Amino acid sequence: MMPPMTASKILIIDDDRELGEMLKEFLAPDHLDVSARLSGEDGLQALRQDAWDLLILDIMLPGMNGIDVLKEVRRSSDIPIIMLTARGDDVDRILGLEFGADDYLSKPFNPRELLARIKAIMRRSRPDEKRGGALSVGALEVDARARRVSAGGESIRLTGTEFELLRCLAESPGKVVPKEQLTQQVLGRRYMPYDRSIDTHVSNVRRKLSGAGVDNPSIRSQRGVGYLLLVDEQGRPDA
Repeated sequence: MMPPMTASKILIIDDDRELGEMLKEFLAPDHLDVSARLSGEDGLQALRQDAWDLLILDIMLPGMNGIDVLKEVRRSSDIPIIMLTARGDDVDRILGLEFGADDYLSKPFNPRELLARIKAIMRRSRPDEKRGGALSVGALEVDARARRVSAGGESIRLTGTEFELLRCLAESPGKVVPKEQLTQQVLGRRYMPYDRSIDTHVSNVRRKLSGAGVDNPSIRSQRGVGYLLLVDEQGRPDA
């Protein structure tokens, strides 16, 4: 007899009480156990007191806003985060991604779309025993099974989305990976014109690699096409 499936624990921080209740009911059949907090302060306390698998975070919160909550969470945690933003508010959307959110969804949204985003993010945030061993690219070692990136034996902290992006590029070093392909593989959705999500995640990975002293390989862009992981075979930083 198969053991019962363990429910994944999801925390939603949103001052819309009805939305929290609706999501609890909608997501329960997919073994997603949702708890809601109505303020950033209460949400942070819940994050400190318990272990969670994913955070859904509204930007417009009373008191401490969602961006400040996001920055506080990212000081110590790589928990997958989906930001909820006002429709058409590109500034908040980009800020959320820049400060470490994995993805965003504009309000009002279809709960089925949220469920699809949750499944995609949780899938890419877990170790995958089916993948091959570590990839060595320049100074980097990208362990696809353990979902770990290191340089010189030192780990580099990446979110699940950032890791998946780097892994996709590391599997084809020196080759341009189109944005359409990256969006599908990394974010689990179709690429739309003017969507800057992948660009922002690339900027985040670049910043973290630079902060760890990694300049070989480097992530380069091919304007209008995509990105590639470029290795200087001579061991020098790329020109």
